[in-house]
Amino acid sequence: MNQIVATFYKFVTLTDFETKQKPLLELCYQKAIKGTILLAQEGINGTIAGSRQGLDAVIAYLRCDPRLTDLETKEASIKSLPFKRTKVRLKKEIVTLGIPEINPLEKVGTYVDYNDWNNLISDPEILVIDTRNNYEVEMGSFKGAINPNINSFREFPNYVAQNLNPFKHKQVAMFCTGGIRCEKATSLLINKGFNKVYHLKGGILKYLEKVQSEQSLWDGECFVFDKRVAVKHNLEKGHYEMCLSCGYPISERETLSLNYEYGVSSSHCISDLTTQKIER
Repeated sequence: MNQIVATFYKFVTLTDFETKQKPLLELCYQKAIKGTILLAQEGINGTIAGSRQGLDAVIAYLRCDPRLTDLETKEASIKSLPFKRTKVRLKKEIVTLGIPEINPLEKVGTYVDYNDWNNLISDPEILVIDTRNNYEVEMGSFKGAINPNINSFREFPNYVAQNLNPFKHKQVAMFCTGGIRCEKATSLLINKGFNKVYHLKGGILKYLEKVQSEQSLWDGECFVFDKRVAVKHNLEKGHYEMCLSCGYPISERETLSLNYEYGVSSSHCISDLTTQKIER
């Protein structure tokens, strides 16, 4: 029987977020739901998987909170569960930028639906930026998009400070996996004086789900934070695997390398492996 994986997030003030942890974790255990849910005062962020009935029960429970009644999910059918554990974690931020004063609830960029995205990023007057980490961008991105070459989202403010200018870059469009990083990225730019800032509503996942490959401007695959590793159009599983030693995504071609041994090493980590780790 196929399982369902669901991703969701919402920026909303949850002053009582700590009290939600235990009952939510217990419900996930009861319904055999695996994955991770992050709770913070600024909102909720999660990727979970399980049966249709189990997922519906968890999402319905979340939406019983008046602040989460409009919580949106993005779903895909999978053959097996992509997670081994169930986690409900308390965090300072549901996506870490490291600048507390940046608050998407106060100001955020203009949302652009997936069916309007192609026209927007085809405009030569608009600077298109991929806000994801470098290894994610290397797997796939929108044609013509700029790679900020960051290793974590915490580095994005420094990229902005060194490379972007509100007087020079009049219009900026940004995107990320599910939309959550762009909420904070657009809020950051508006805070820095940028006037026309756009972001892809629902992120790459919504675009790949809804836009057919024949009309798509997406090139490659999209990294996802579970055992599927990557997805392509229609959210079908991609061709990447995960190096079990370092956690880096590896392509089919990289598995042919002499440095690759399943469960032991890949080209991304072999130089750092000790004899003891290889034996383990």
